[in-house]
Amino acid sequence: MKAIKTAILTMFNGLSKTYSLVSVVEEHLHMLLGGGVDVKVLVSQDCPDSERYGVYSDERIEWVKITNRLHGNQIHWMDYTQPTGRVHPSFFQEAEVIADSLHEALLDVDVVFLHDILYQGWHLVHNIAVRHVQARLPRLRFLAMTHSYPAVRPQRMDWPLSARFSPLPNTTYLYPAESGLAALAEQYMVPIEQCRAIPNSLNLFGGMGEEVRRLGTRTDLLSPDILAVYPGRLTTGKQLEKAAALLGAIGLASGKRVKMIFCDFPSLDIEPAAYKRRIRSEGELYGLGGENLVFTSEQGWPDGFPHSGVMDLFTLSNLFICTSYSESFGLIVLEAASRGNMLVLNQAVPALEELGSRLHAYFMRWNARGFGVDTRESYHPSEEAYLLEHAERIAGLMAINPVLQAKTLIRRQYNPMWIWENRLKPLIEHRPIAEQ
Repeated sequence: MKAIKTAILTMFNGLSKTYSLVSVVEEHLHMLLGGGVDVKVLVSQDCPDSERYGVYSDERIEWVKITNRLHGNQIHWMDYTQPTGRVHPSFFQEAEVIADSLHEALLDVDVVFLHDILYQGWHLVHNIAVRHVQARLPRLRFLAMTHSYPAVRPQRMDWPLSARFSPLPNTTYLYPAESGLAALAEQYMVPIEQCRAIPNSLNLFGGMGEEVRRLGTRTDLLSPDILAVYPGRLTTGKQLEKAAALLGAIGLASGKRVKMIFCDFPSLDIEPAAYKRRIRSEGELYGLGGENLVFTSEQGWPDGFPHSGVMDLFTLSNLFICTSYSESFGLIVLEAASRGNMLVLNQAVPALEELGSRLHAYFMRWNARGFGVDTRESYHPSEEAYLLEHAERIAGLMAINPVLQAKTLIRRQYNPMWIWENRLKPLIEHRPIAEQ
């Protein structure tokens, strides 16, 4: 199958992030390049090369400047928002020279993204130029993105001002939200089936440190329904195997995909490899294993994951399980709670019971050290029954917590990778978009 080549037509005059569209296109470029797509970016010839940054300066991008001159004079874009009236005398000449420049740039392209080109009044000259190119290259497919609320279709219009309301052949019309598709279809007088929602993405990794970004390339941190993070020494006193077993039980009880990230570092108490085998064995009894049980010591951080990285991971996770045998306070509990995680704590540890009561944590009981006395738990009819009973309750509480649900949905379905695989890629490949 021939590789699909895409172009993004923005006609940017600059790359200042004060213009929000610059950030949207930036994310789309990350998606396209990450998906291995050949891409051109078409900008105004007046866009300074010195403003290229980040992905805009990626060597894989073919950066093409579209003419903005007529007879050597700069073309000044006029805002033709009104639907009736006349255009300035040189308008069609300007559209023609721009069309010639676009035609040359798009000869080897299959799919063209148009960002606000059909919508904005000041892009009317480019709107008309694109229509000239479409007539010359009828095989081109267009994905026309509108980033503002669709314009109300007027009763009376004059050409070429009416181009802002006229359908472009071989085009799918895009809008950030499903709620705007009917209005978008009305603006261009096309069937709503030709309109698709492409939400803006939120790149959570963008605001995080290098450690988490690197970890995210080695293991999936975005798609699990329930993501738990447990930082701590590899010591039996942390009872990490109990946390693995509980999370596995939550997966069994809920049918959700669960994942545990242990931000571990070695201890003198026990040989690390032996304790890891024990933790894995307990997790696997309840279905938690393989790529869903991760030790950061095996991902490139043998001596511990940086604290700043742990805090970033807590931003991604939605569940914190503390099965520790002994704690004098539990600062890690505060850190996990501050980043919006449900807390499951060992009630048999006095400090965890005190702190958890104030934070409305969910309590379970595991072996613990109290003041002057150690406690050992016995479960009736079995520890497995105890885990599954509480796992079902925890999963139920998470499912009805609107803050946790919002946090999880944003991580899973508004990240660039999900938008790419489920929204943009099917459009480029001319495949149906699956329902959410």
